[in-house]
Amino acid sequence: MKTIKAEELDKMFDDGQDISAYIDTSKGKRVNIEQKKVDLDLPIWMIKQLDLEAKKLGVARQAIMKMFLAQHLEP
Repeated sequence: MKTIKAEELDKMFDDGQDISAYIDTSKGKRVNIEQKKVDLDLPIWMIKQLDLEAKKLGVARQAIMKMFLAQHLEP
């Protein structure tokens, strides 16, 4: 793997160039991805609204719920 200065890498990235050859992903870790299942009782009107929003975005109900929660819980 070729050594490159951070400023050069930033410019390459900003210019839309492929920088994957300069990144070592072998030791990379994803954090906070562990999941736990929860049950949630919602009124029918909320479920209908969630389904409408999910359909507009072309995603599943669970995905729209995760998106809404993430928007309001981000640190």
